[in-house]
Amino acid sequence: MTPIEITKDNFKSEVTDAKGAVLLDFWAPWCGPCRMLSPIVDEVAAAHPDVKVGKVNIDEQPELAVQFGVQSIPTLIIFKDGQKTKESVGLVPRETVESMLD
Repeated sequence: MTPIEITKDNFKSEVTDAKGAVLLDFWAPWCGPCRMLSPIVDEVAAAHPDVKVGKVNIDEQPELAVQFGVQSIPTLIIFKDGQKTKESVGLVPRETVESMLD
């Protein structure tokens, strides 16, 4: 599944009301580690069509970053059935991202 852009306007429908797992990537265009993590997130999205993957640009969606206490980026947050279950901060390898989905 191709990652989708998550905004404060579609957050409820795409994340809170979603059934199953949702992986959110909190990032910013000026963040080097974020740019390095982005293709990994894209690979995970392609390999796991059952997982919804979204990207949150914190420059454009600061309310969502504040809501989830994102203080450093990149930050990955896993939601299951609308509830936050796991979080990872910083650049991590694909294996770590995939293990968060378990």
